[in-house]
Amino acid sequence: MPGGYTLLLSGRPADADLYASIASVEVEESMDLPAALQLTVPVVRTAEGDLSYVADSRFAPLANIAVVATAGAGEIGGLFGAAARGECIFDGYALSHKIHLDSGTASSTLTVWAQDASWLMNLTEKAREWVDVTDAAVANAIFGDYGIVPSDQNLADDSPSHTESGHSLMQRGSDIQFLRSLARRNGKVCRVACAGQPGVRIGYFAKPSLGGDPAATLTMTDIENWTVNALDIEWDATRPTAVVARQALFSDTDQNGVSADTDSSGLAALADRALADFTGTAMSVLLAAPVDDGGELNLRAQALLRDAAWFVHCEGIVDVERLGLVLRAGMVVAIAGIGALHSGRYLVWAVRHTITAAAHTMKFTLVRNAVGPAPVGATGLGL
Repeated sequence: MPGGYTLLLSGRPADADLYASIASVEVEESMDLPAALQLTVPVVRTAEGDLSYVADSRFAPLANIAVVATAGAGEIGGLFGAAARGECIFDGYALSHKIHLDSGTASSTLTVWAQDASWLMNLTEKAREWVDVTDAAVANAIFGDYGIVPSDQNLADDSPSHTESGHSLMQRGSDIQFLRSLARRNGKVCRVACAGQPGVRIGYFAKPSLGGDPAATLTMTDIENWTVNALDIEWDATRPTAVVARQALFSDTDQNGVSADTDSSGLAALADRALADFTGTAMSVLLAAPVDDGGELNLRAQALLRDAAWFVHCEGIVDVERLGLVLRAGMVVAIAGIGALHSGRYLVWAVRHTITAAAHTMKFTLVRNAVGPAPVGATGLGL
């Protein structure tokens, strides 16, 4: 049956009555925002005169809610038959209720909102100094404080160590706020995601992984095996493609300081032509940042370009059953049959899952840091 999923409340599968009542489950997963859930159930008056689900302890403040989605045939509410096909698309905590009441409760509803486990890292604001540690070491230590397993990718492209003789690392804010600001200046993504099952949470403080074969191919031209029936694609040529970086150092008396000019984001291109090649011209910005050496300044310059590199965006909606795969933020997928410029590999930046008794659809946002080859004889803008 389409729309197969398992809803777990405080670690236990929901009962059949609740599955039958649920109007919809929506989950949004993103590379740069916390995962969020919205669950809607009808509200009726019980035999005791109370309202159903409104005071249900399973939806109480900070109650744990998890959703495991399956690709392929499966009965709604049944545990997925093949564990490898189950994807924990949400594991978090209830944060808000909204109740809509109609006269006689005929069309009354309860909507429950929840956020992923990174919310636990947002409960206390702190002022703390970190000394003799790298940014990734700080991230791994903070993840560990919450029982979140740091990703193996976190230590790649790490910052230099922050020493007391230079610039120590000051935290002012909650742990997740602090890590997200660090991630941005490192050109990394900071998020907490489910692994294969609820309760196993992975903390990412890493650059996007663009290698390997695409997890799926989206096509709209195959009459029998099409997977998506509409796509919206746009590109934006107003982004910087080079950085001019200059900074004086405490440890160096040279009044010219150090430079870290670069036109590289440090990420592999997903197609033939990056933005400067596509437009035929470069757009540079000036960067000055408090650093202790040239290596750290180069990291900051690459981070700026990495954030700007995603100049191609693609949006569409696909059905899980037709695609045969549960899309996740961070996957690499391919699009086929839409012309040389835009066919090829994309990074899944965000997915909004909508699950009902009838279907499981996924509204996706894909990004790309390059486009395909130029037509024969074509040139750039030549500005």
